[in-house]
Amino acid sequence: MGSGVWGTHVVEVTADQVVKRFPRGDEERAAREWRALTLLAEHAPGLAPDPRSLDLAAGAPTVVMSRLAGAPLRGCSLDDEQVKALAAAVNELHAAVPADALRHLPVRPGQQGDLVAQLEKWAVAVHPRVGGPVGRAMGRGLQWLAKAGLGTEGASQVGPVFGPGDGNLANYLWDGSRVRVVDFEESGRSDRAFELAEITEHVGSWVEHPLDVPAFLGHFEFTAAEEARLWECRRLLALVWLFLLAFDHEHVRNPPGTVERQADRLMALLAGGPVQPRGRHLGESACPETR
Repeated sequence: MGSGVWGTHVVEVTADQVVKRFPRGDEERAAREWRALTLLAEHAPGLAPDPRSLDLAAGAPTVVMSRLAGAPLRGCSLDDEQVKALAAAVNELHAAVPADALRHLPVRPGQQGDLVAQLEKWAVAVHPRVGGPVGRAMGRGLQWLAKAGLGTEGASQVGPVFGPGDGNLANYLWDGSRVRVVDFEESGRSDRAFELAEITEHVGSWVEHPLDVPAFLGHFEFTAAEEARLWECRRLLALVWLFLLAFDHEHVRNPPGTVERQADRLMALLAGGPVQPRGRHLGESACPETR
């Protein structure tokens, strides 16, 4: 039990529930969280916390939900059973919302259009100030982006899915037999390739104990269009993370050398080859005890 500040909201945890309090004026994130919890409670019960109450009129917009048992997968060396369970949870999540409801769901924040627009700003404001291997990787990534023709819209040739909006493995909880999911404040309509790329390219999936990406993706069946888009999205997300990690010195959250390792990851993805992590090696670590 306890409380803490996560990003720009406060989380209070008790024995049986979680209370998320958002800053005044941030009703949209609270509303997205609530909408996702209610949809999942109806269509995929047990996969996510049960919604208990929503108060958008409070000084701090508040969402109350049940507390799930389990330990976050981030920072763990996942075995085959856990990788399979993670993929099963993601598959269930993507397929949970029926097509008629999905059509009326707004596109999630931080999808392709938002990222392309942000990268165009960073290309002017940040890239000229970064040198060495990181700057070269940024330059290669921006050259790829200019030729990729991503525009501002997602791919129309792949079907929509429900997207949780955050690929951090800390949001996937292992209870010893299955994986369940928390944190939906950036959720909305998305596509499967983009959502899977958010998981594989998130810094939390490789900076400590790298997720076995081929094994994880091997649990999904892709159309040719989805497979092509998956590579495209992985490159896009890797480029975004390179810029984000370049700011890491301002508020250090990752081991020294992380941005250089991310530059290597991006270059490997642009070359179409396997991503080979380098630098700091961490010893084997199983997931912490579930609770």
